[in-house]
Amino acid sequence: MAASPVNPPPAVRSHSTRAVGYHHPVNRAYLDEAPLGARVADAVTGFMGSWKFIGLQTVIVLIWIVGNVVLLFDFDIYPFILLNLAFSTQAAYAAPLILLAGNRQALRDRMTLEHTASEADKEDKQNQRLLEGNKALAESNREILQRVEALEQRILQLEKSIIERLDRRLGEQGPQ
Repeated sequence: MAASPVNPPPAVRSHSTRAVGYHHPVNRAYLDEAPLGARVADAVTGFMGSWKFIGLQTVIVLIWIVGNVVLLFDFDIYPFILLNLAFSTQAAYAAPLILLAGNRQALRDRMTLEHTASEADKEDKQNQRLLEGNKALAESNREILQRVEALEQRILQLEKSIIERLDRRLGEQGPQ
């Protein structure tokens, strides 16, 4: 059976793994704090929306029709009024359960969206702090680079001064 928001995977549905089967805060709040009626609605609609249910219902309907046509049992002959009543009763119970499950899914979607927005806000603030830190580092690097350039200029001036002095001394001594 495929996992879906209405039909969560078995690890999430199982009462024995309720605190272990999931870690996301929205799932914990959505499943642990759900009243019994909401959990029943989720389980019933989860089953009714499965291939297992479709197969089981098909087998029951086929047995019902074949059994009554061939007269293996004779409680609902053609036009199968009791079968129609059973389908109507099933639909009467299924509709509100589907609405309950749909409302719970809308609630879960809203909770997920709020959680995601909250996490995005936290990440945005963290990114702003990182950018401010990077800006401060870049400014410090720029100051260091300016100092290094000033020192290089000073070294070049000193080198030029030393070379000029050496040239003068050599010029004063003359050729030997």
